[in-house]
Amino acid sequence: MKRIKKYYYNTTTHRFEKLIVPLRTKLLRVLGFLSSSLVTALIIVAIAFRFLDSPKEKRMRGDMQTMYEKYGLLQKEINDLNKNITELEDRDNNVYRSIFESAPLPDSVRHGKNYSKIDPAKFAYLSSDDLAEQVTGQLEDLRGRVQIQSKSYDTLQHLVQTKEQMLASIPAIQPISNKDLSHMASGFGYRIDPIYKTPKMHTGLDFAAALGTPIYATADGTIVSTSYDDGGYGNHVVINHGYGYGTLYGHMIKIKVHPGEKVKRGQVIGWVGSTGKSTGPHCHYEVIRNGQKIDPIHYFFNDLSATDYERMIRMAGSTNQSFD
Repeated sequence: MKRIKKYYYNTTTHRFEKLIVPLRTKLLRVLGFLSSSLVTALIIVAIAFRFLDSPKEKRMRGDMQTMYEKYGLLQKEINDLNKNITELEDRDNNVYRSIFESAPLPDSVRHGKNYSKIDPAKFAYLSSDDLAEQVTGQLEDLRGRVQIQSKSYDTLQHLVQTKEQMLASIPAIQPISNKDLSHMASGFGYRIDPIYKTPKMHTGLDFAAALGTPIYATADGTIVSTSYDDGGYGNHVVINHGYGYGTLYGHMIKIKVHPGEKVKRGQVIGWVGSTGKSTGPHCHYEVIRNGQKIDPIHYFFNDLSATDYERMIRMAGSTNQSFD
């Protein structure tokens, strides 16, 4: 293609002369074009990197999302495991070791020197290696707690073997047959007095039942007294189980045992009545430990499942009117 020649009108010579562009101007034009092209290219690349992912970035983003989801599941699993172990530790300290009068294990033994808890926000900006190290540390802590809890149960098993008599002497069943929990009438604590209609401390549990329903000793022991109290328990029985435990069964229609008699857990000691200060047939049941009347609701562990125990707790906790 033939190159086009450019001319311009020279006002001095009054002639059309050939336009000659200096080399310096040409170079500046080339540099300007290259600079604008480079800037434009950089802008395009920046926009592409900002809003468009490369195939490699797409794969990496997908991998990160998968890792985040897996970490979320792992986090939930660790939290659930931590909750279950904590419940076992609480029961071990507050129930099992209490029964055997054994000192609870301190947290310093269960956790060692690490008292930290899993915190998802704590790992939000960690590298994968740091994240794995943190989670591994938490799992190691849980494994250690499981091992210590296992050793604790081994100790309790030894106590069971050596304290069978003590276990048999601890109140552990309901005083009447109550598998469906339908006979629970009133719980331990302040309740409305059925006679005076005022709040009054109710020191036991009331089990409503038909007249003549058998009443059972809730643990092995010796009958301390079988007496009648017209303004209170009516016909009632008191049993000494030893190890600081005692029980009382009130408002019987008839008593079967006599003072000094040895009884076994589950043995019939009398029948449900409404004698004494009572508004209907029921068994008033008390647990005494070291001279103090305590809530019997926690001493049915031989015949209640965990679900039944929670249900009975709710029933006994309702603020209603007692039967005596």
